[in-house]
This record gives sequence, structure tokens and C-alpha cells, in this order.
Amino acid sequence: MFEKPIDTTVAGGLRVRRYLPSDQARWDAFVAHCAQATFFHRAGWARVITEGLGQRCRYLLAERNGGIEGILPLAEVRSRLFGHALISTPGCVYGGIAAVSEEARQALTLESMSLARRLGVDALEMRNREAVCPGWPTQNLYVTFRRSLGEGDAENFKSIPRKQRAMVRKAITAGLAACVTEDLERFYRIYSESVRNLGTPVYSRKFFSTLIDEFRDNTELSVVTAAGRDVAAVLSFYFRDEVLPYYGGSRPAARLVKGNDFMYWDLMKRAAAQGVRVFDYGRSKVGTGPYHFKKNWGFVPQPLHYEYYLVRSLSIPENNPTNPRYRLLIATWKRLPLSIANRVGPMLARHLG
Repeated sequence: MFEKPIDTTVAGGLRVRRYLPSDQARWDAFVAHCAQATFFHRAGWARVITEGLGQRCRYLLAERNGGIEGILPLAEVRSRLFGHALISTPGCVYGGIAAVSEEARQALTLESMSLARRLGVDALEMRNREAVCPGWPTQNLYVTFRRSLGEGDAENFKSIPRKQRAMVRKAITAGLAACVTEDLERFYRIYSESVRNLGTPVYSRKFFSTLIDEFRDNTELSVVTAAGRDVAAVLSFYFRDEVLPYYGGSRPAARLVKGNDFMYWDLMKRAAAQGVRVFDYGRSKVGTGPYHFKKNWGFVPQPLHYEYYLVRSLSIPENNPTNPRYRLLIATWKRLPLSIANRVGPMLARHLG
């Protein structure tokens, strides 16, 4: 098992070793400037995953002459239901290696493969935005949606296709309002109901409170109200010049007043006013409702390359709602009382990866 310190020097003086808490400032400085890095590469996720999900992180970095050349956030996820995996990164849509040299990328790849074998996992999963591991099995289930924002409301509104603009107008005329809040419970009530209705276990309140505490300067909670009642909410991340509405949910009443349409338009306006230039609508499964919703906004799907190094498994793990194996579980979950779903859900969600 992986208990011994990882500290390997390869040709040219490049050193691959385990991440230490004292590395956080250097790690995040690297993430801030590395083109391949995303918000999900930030070192703070190690705390979120450890404290919020109860999983063990095994972050790696490659350095030379005191400078970081590559990083790889990894976490080990164990579950009787979903198997044993090494993932970069659970709970996140992007991951994999971020590096400024090919030598660092290759060294981190080899070390992660070695670690996966030592741990005896079913598979090592890299959640890459670009294909980087030729020959590895790839899952093409997901796409992401990213688009540039203009500087003003008129420009951004015009960039929305005509039919979707009509939905936003209906929401505006319905008298909806949105506000930024620090009330996590207000968000959680909406979000937990929304994911229960989709048949998905919800993360715990502790997960979200840890997440917001860790990234307080880079997170934002916003809630949409209709006739004084909360109908939709979203937790967004800010990274460099990007905004990522990541955990979003709504109640059935939102559909009648186009609450989701209003929520994302309000976020676009607010982000653009702050100088944000990229709107990352996030990951969706091809052909699903969220996939078509984002396309309706004029976003073009971009394939995600989830690549796998198989250790004990003979095929790519399919721990997702499209797997027929989980259909009965999903259908049953949708019928659970919300109080039960919120109590039991976090125990399952922490293992989903």
C-alpha cells in the first residue's frame, strides 16, 4: 500500500514527490499561471475532499531547482457499491496533470500509474479537457460548455439565440429577482430538493460549508425568488477571468416562471460587470436535458477526455446515471421523502467520485 514517501528523481534533476501542506502557496501560484490548470487544480480541494467527502488525497508535484513544473491532484475513492478508484479529481469535472514541460507530464503520469498499481485500485481516472494519454481507454460520455462574455449586457443578451432570449424576457416580465447571499441553508434547501428530484444523492452540508470556507474569496451563492418564494439557487466559482456556475438547482415552481433562465442570465450580467470574460456552463452528459438547455443558450459542446489506466478492472468503470445498473436506484431515490434523502444521501454521494 502507498504509505512510503514518494520522492523520485528522474533524468535532468526533475523530482516527483508527494504534496505537503507547506507547498500550498507555491502550488496555487503555479495553478494561477499554468494554462492547463483549472479551478479544480487548486490545492484547497485537498481539504474539501478530505474533510467534506472523507476521501484520502494523494497529490503529486514535479519540481526542478526549486520550481514546480507540474502538478497532479489525486484522491483515492473506496466504495463497495462503486468500486475502488484513483481519480483526478472526485467531485470535480476537470482534473489530470497540469504541467509546463513534457518531461514533468510524463514523470507524473508514470508515478500515478505506479501509485495506482501499488494501491490495487480498479482504475486510475484522469478528467482531462484535452486528450493527453494515447492508448488509454477513453470515456466520451461528457462534454463541457464554455464561451466568451462581452463587456456589456446588450452584447451578451444579443449573443443568446432568439428563442432563448424569449425565455429570459418571460422571466424578467414575471417579476423574478436574484440576490447574492451568504445563507448556505437557503441554498441547500433548494439544491437538495433539486438533486433528489433527479434521483441523485446530495452532498452533505459539511461538504458545502468546507468548500465555501476554503474558497471564500472565489465562491458566490445566489438565489432567485418568485413572488417572494425561493425557486432556484446556484453556487458559482470564480477563477482567473472565468465564472463557473457549478452547483445549481431549482424547484418545480421555477419551470413555470423560467427561474433557471433568469438565474443564469443574472449571473452572466453580474460576472461581466466584474470583468469576467469566460462563462463556463460546466459538464453535461451528451443528449440529456441539461445538455440541450446549454446548447439553447448558444454554447457549443466541447468534448471532455476522461482517460483511464486500468489496473484491476477489465473495462472503464461506468459509475454514472446512464448505467442501466442504477436505474432502479435512481427511480427509488426520486420517491424518497426529502428528509430521508438528505439524511442518507451524503453517505452515498461521498463515494460517487
